[in-house]
Amino acid sequence: MAAIPAASRQAIDAVRGFNRFYTRQIGLLGEHVLESPFSLSEMRVLYELAHRDGPTASDLGKDLGLDAGYLSRMLRRFEAKRLITRTSSPTDGRQNHLRLTTRGRDAFAPLENRARAEVGAMLGRLAAAKRQQVVDAMSAIERTLRGQPADRAPYVLRPHQPGDMGWVVHRHGAMYAREWGYNEEFEALVARIVADFLDNFDPKRERCWIAEKDGTIVGSVFVVSKSKTVAKLRLLLVEPSARGLGIGRRLVDECIRFARAAGYRTLTLWTHSQLAAARRLYQDAGFTRTHHERHHSFGKDLVDETWDLRL
Repeated sequence: MAAIPAASRQAIDAVRGFNRFYTRQIGLLGEHVLESPFSLSEMRVLYELAHRDGPTASDLGKDLGLDAGYLSRMLRRFEAKRLITRTSSPTDGRQNHLRLTTRGRDAFAPLENRARAEVGAMLGRLAAAKRQQVVDAMSAIERTLRGQPADRAPYVLRPHQPGDMGWVVHRHGAMYAREWGYNEEFEALVARIVADFLDNFDPKRERCWIAEKDGTIVGSVFVVSKSKTVAKLRLLLVEPSARGLGIGRRLVDECIRFARAAGYRTLTLWTHSQLAAARRLYQDAGFTRTHHERHHSFGKDLVDETWDLRL
């Protein structure tokens, strides 16, 4: 075996030392992660399923570097626990698309929230400048070792957490004022919607998705209960900087999947005729316009529209 140059040996020891430190820091040395019933590999797979749109087992194995047999056994365990579902690929009958069930999302969401809280607490002990140094250093490590962009969605979806609703109200108020000329009445309406959501939140029948890109919130959408059989899709928003990535379509698809799994028969929404991009998303997803009415609101002459999707 060729001798390792002194400088390289020092570099190797430094990387291994950092790995030992960081795995202790974020609690990855135990058999299970976050005192959950899941191993580190299982958590990695659940994370991918929670943040990707129907990957195949081949996709997961390739992207995570997991042995095919090991991954297959893991997925069978997940199926037995009703955490995932498989649907045949419309283009390749040999492949199945994997998705978390409502039970699976309910099992994973508190673990992800806890992980985020623990990392937030770790970073929160640092001054702002030091915190940014840590984040920048980690980003530099990832970019350098990766060598090229990964073949995956450039954004993630997650459940709501404290502070998100303030962002939802702020961005709706600011963006609709700038892009459509709406006055403060619209921001007040959004504030009432999110307050009602938090006051009456039923996690089995309601959901909020927050889209993030590079650690920054870039979108949101809600499913809220209107009745036992009817759910409402509300407050779909995508930041201008993140448009064109498919985030809006993905958010609408998540709402439809969740509403079906929760047992609703109809998913309905309210919008305005001039919101052409959003209306195209709804139409492409199978919604049909069932009502429209002219009125004056938010300082503008508008045409209200109701769109429904039979589930």
